[in-house]
Amino acid sequence: MAAMDKREETARHVCAVLRGRGHRALLAGGCVRDKLLGIAPKDFDVATSARIEEILSLFPGALEIGAAFGVVMLPIPDGRIEIATFRRDGPYLDGRHPVSVEFVDEREDARRRDFTINAMFLDPESDTVLDYVRGQEDLRRGIIRAVGDPRRRFEEDYLRMIRGVRFAGRFDFSLTPDTDAAIRELAPRILRTSAERIRDELTLMLSEKGAARAFSLLDRAGLLDHVLPEVSAMKGVQQPPDYHPEGDVFTHTLLMLELLEAPSPTLAWAVLLHDVGKPPTQSFDDRIRFNFHHKVGARMSEAICRRLHMPNAMIERIVWLVENHMRLADIPEMRESRRKRFVREAGFPELVQLCRIDALASHGDLSVIDWIEDYVSRLVPETVRPKPLLGGDDLIAMGYAPGPLFREILTAVEDAQLEGTLQNRAKARAFVRQHWPPEDNRQ
Repeated sequence: MAAMDKREETARHVCAVLRGRGHRALLAGGCVRDKLLGIAPKDFDVATSARIEEILSLFPGALEIGAAFGVVMLPIPDGRIEIATFRRDGPYLDGRHPVSVEFVDEREDARRRDFTINAMFLDPESDTVLDYVRGQEDLRRGIIRAVGDPRRRFEEDYLRMIRGVRFAGRFDFSLTPDTDAAIRELAPRILRTSAERIRDELTLMLSEKGAARAFSLLDRAGLLDHVLPEVSAMKGVQQPPDYHPEGDVFTHTLLMLELLEAPSPTLAWAVLLHDVGKPPTQSFDDRIRFNFHHKVGARMSEAICRRLHMPNAMIERIVWLVENHMRLADIPEMRESRRKRFVREAGFPELVQLCRIDALASHGDLSVIDWIEDYVSRLVPETVRPKPLLGGDDLIAMGYAPGPLFREILTAVEDAQLEGTLQNRAKARAFVRQHWPPEDNRQ
């Protein structure tokens, strides 16, 4: 098993406190799975026979996040611990929440969970794995199996279909035939799940290991057509072989996903969507072309991100990356001022990563990327964001009237600074008087 960290120590302490009051208390779910796989768990959950009232009394900092279901959240320095009462769920009428719950023992609790590999417990007192659903066997065999009847499990929460695919991609596992068949049958119902939950699951899928395999499975299971039809439309869209010997746009995108290593969510989404504008812009003139696909793709990306209710800052970065991914090739020929303004954009480091992966997944020519990285490495920060030589007050003192002209003048002065042709205030004032004679701009 994976080594113990502070969060696990805290989770074990929570179990000890609950046991001290006569309750059954076990580590549960994904943390047990990850420890068995030798992976450091992201989160720790505790399942217990204690009811929510007593949990809250024992842990004053705990917060109710699902009182009706016996679930509380305990904030800790490095995250949180979810503490839930053993339960069996009643009927699901909305594909998300049971109409009732019954508090039971751990065996029954295991049987209401999503997949066998997520339905195991660990007794922290004896370090014994408690497995009532053959989860350890499925881990050894490398399979994703729904607990019990897969159709029923997915009808309880349709998001479980995407989760199953994500786990298969992350761990390089296979879906069991009955689990796979149930997903294919119920795939059209995935949109009964909230956009926010789909977004979060897809973001995890993109930023975890195995994103390419997961998206390939998402497509084969019939889910991609429903959650991201614009990405599904990339299939079969051929590209000029001189630039893209790897094949169609979807194949190229999957190859890029395969090259991702612990990416930020914005970079991961930009990789997925960078060529989303190619299907609607494909033309066949002298060769296959995708004129202005980056601009079309930026508009499409914004629509997709808003449909998934992403935060505005995340949308802005993803759209900027998609819109600018073709500009990088022009950097060596840019004027110095324009080049430096581009380099200092907040998303530029991610853009370079995106374009490096883009090249590696297609023609393989990294010469421009290498040139840019060498150029950036030699830049002196003060020359990229120089202290302004002049401001609005200086222009007023020189006899200029405030107005739209100020922006034009100050931008031109900064451009000259970036080009290295203006180094001091005296030269800047002379520059302004030469290009905008004061007598033409009197107050």
